[in-house]
Amino acid sequence: MQQWIKEVARGKKGSRDLTYQEAMEAASAVIAGKATDAQLAAFLIAERVKTESAYEVLAFVKRLRENSTAIPVSASVRRHLLDLAGPYTGRNTFAATIPVAVLMAESGIPVYLHGSDSLPPKYGTSLKEILAGLGIAADLAAEQIADSIETLGIGFAWTEKLSPPLYRMRKVRLEIGVRTLLNTAEKNLNLAGAHAVMAGVFHKTVVDMNAAVLQRLGYQKTFIVQGAEGSEDLPNHRPGFIYEATEDGVRSWIVDPEDYGLKHKKDPERQMLALEHQVELIRRILEGEVSAELQDCRDQVLLNAGVRYHLLGKTSSIREGIELAAEQLMRGKGASFLEAWTSYLRKNEGERGTTA
Repeated sequence: MQQWIKEVARGKKGSRDLTYQEAMEAASAVIAGKATDAQLAAFLIAERVKTESAYEVLAFVKRLRENSTAIPVSASVRRHLLDLAGPYTGRNTFAATIPVAVLMAESGIPVYLHGSDSLPPKYGTSLKEILAGLGIAADLAAEQIADSIETLGIGFAWTEKLSPPLYRMRKVRLEIGVRTLLNTAEKNLNLAGAHAVMAGVFHKTVVDMNAAVLQRLGYQKTFIVQGAEGSEDLPNHRPGFIYEATEDGVRSWIVDPEDYGLKHKKDPERQMLALEHQVELIRRILEGEVSAELQDCRDQVLLNAGVRYHLLGKTSSIREGIELAAEQLMRGKGASFLEAWTSYLRKNEGERGTTA
């Protein structure tokens, strides 16, 4: 491990990106447990200072995949499955991606959500915690997650349960307390084999690197959203940016919520939502409640659902997608589907695997 640390930790002028083969060897050493905690910390910090390359991230994605349990979704479902690849550092603002995923699944578009317990540097509320508050268990075996996706069109995976190396490295990540290349690698594992991905990023500066990684992972459709808190959720207090990565390059466009009558001013009270508040807002929105208190979060759900419906070919325009989502909420279809999901998991509770 020391040889790779020396290459990436020589300082601003002396450090260099590892080649793909070198990065694969470094990743193999880390994942096989041949690196001590001190060496792992040194390598991760050096990569952060240097700035990780697409090939270095890709190597860790590949090696982590090889040492994780795949979710055995059928090929026919994988062709239509959307992987929602958001940050594992958690959310402080409204996690619109959860109710949007519920609406998408209800409409017939299968979706795969994933995450783990919150990580540094943000330590926000994790999707795992929010879904648990909604009655969605995280401690499922890969076969059970696949069955949920096959049967209902939606599933959530606790990634660290399926990826022992990531679970083992959590201790070091908590101790160093900063973002590392693992933050990018873990959300791109795609253990369900989805053919489409929507990944969130925080800074425009990392779009090209993320696109280069995703383009090499075999997706048929690849979308990157410069979203709220680095998530795949477009904000509705300002225009949002979406990038589509194809073999020909990366094209981008702007989605302005004002064009659809969904723009709101940023609400300071919604910048640090507690877990209980996240769960309450999602339930009330899915139940079809229309009130001034919910309007900004509800409109963010409508905006993101409309965009995703359009990008995946469900509707011919974003506006039509927004109308479809509004109809689903008005009829309480989101709440009914969430209840179906929780009921399904309760029935299968006896077969649930042990936690990590």
